[in-house]
Amino acid sequence: MQNMARNFITGIDVGTYHTKVVIASTKDKNEKGYPKIISVGHAESRGLRHGYVTNIDDVTRSVEKAVKIAEEKAGVKIKKAFLGVGGIGLTSTIVSSTVMTSRADAEIGAADVKKLREQCENDMPRTAIANRKIIYAIPLQYKIDGNPALGRLEGMRGNKLELKMLLVTCLDHHVADLIQAVNEAGVEVEDVMASPVVAGFVTLSKAQKVAGCVLANIGAETASIAVFENNIPTSLEVFPIGSTDITNDIALGLKVPLEEAEQIKVGAITGSSFPRKKLDEIVAARLSDIFELIEAHLKKIGRNGLLPAGIVITGGGSALSSIDALARAALKLPSRIGTLGMIDGKSSFKDATWAVAYGLCIWGLHAGEEPDNLETTLNSLLRRIWRRASDWVKQFLP
Repeated sequence: MQNMARNFITGIDVGTYHTKVVIASTKDKNEKGYPKIISVGHAESRGLRHGYVTNIDDVTRSVEKAVKIAEEKAGVKIKKAFLGVGGIGLTSTIVSSTVMTSRADAEIGAADVKKLREQCENDMPRTAIANRKIIYAIPLQYKIDGNPALGRLEGMRGNKLELKMLLVTCLDHHVADLIQAVNEAGVEVEDVMASPVVAGFVTLSKAQKVAGCVLANIGAETASIAVFENNIPTSLEVFPIGSTDITNDIALGLKVPLEEAEQIKVGAITGSSFPRKKLDEIVAARLSDIFELIEAHLKKIGRNGLLPAGIVITGGGSALSSIDALARAALKLPSRIGTLGMIDGKSSFKDATWAVAYGLCIWGLHAGEEPDNLETTLNSLLRRIWRRASDWVKQFLP
């Protein structure tokens, strides 16, 4: 097996149902500068519950299996990888803070901007930071003397600086356990990124992220959402409900074993052995619960019914019949199923369940570079905060 790690980049998505690995080339790219997929590997996940690590050894074995499959297909050895972080330990909080400029002539300097960002982190409610670590701090809006300010602040003049910032946090021990599991599989974690955010690289166009949309990933035991506006993530949340709950409801409602309920859910079993109308009602009821949680979150941040690009649905649950129509009715927004075809019109996968693993490759490829060949504000923004998150990850490395 060749040792050509510098020519490849790897993304690892450890989900509750499946662990997915994507190896992409750092040399071969498409017209958008995205890496070409070389190989993939997946394995059944064990040792997780609602995306939360319950057994490190089981997670390690799942990662080892998926990595081995991807390595054999690519003919290379994976030494390092970028890791997606999701599950119920992931959330976000918006904080607004104010500072006064330090210079007598009111000219804004880099020290003023740094002080303002630090003040936002210090102003985060104690209940929102307990047992958590801030992994990303994303500026949403600056104001100078009450007026919105765009672009570079240094050199402008004003007495009062204001900032509204999105702080993405995760449970300390959850990420520590996840990193440990991957490390013990023989792969060094280069950095971590919130899974709902990196999925947007693959499943959303720049126009959608600029206009405003919500990307919803319905996994086995969690449903995660990331809201984008002006080409940056403005909110993120994970709910402890997923497509496994639908399987359980079908088993109870139709009085069938769980294995059969899963086959019925995905359409592998059809016929007159069960009432179709009742099945549709069971599925719709649970999906309504999920969309009610999403609607409540959008109301909380004041964006319900106000996202022109609507909702884009990904994850294993996106394959459910009529899910886009149910979402459209529940959220009163345009709705569609996400695909990977938006990269270059050529998808290596049948669905977008690989979006996180591939999105990690895209993000990781440019994590330490200058923005010369990147067109998106999101890429540039996340790259600027990469150094900080990378330094934090190093404390978990052996």
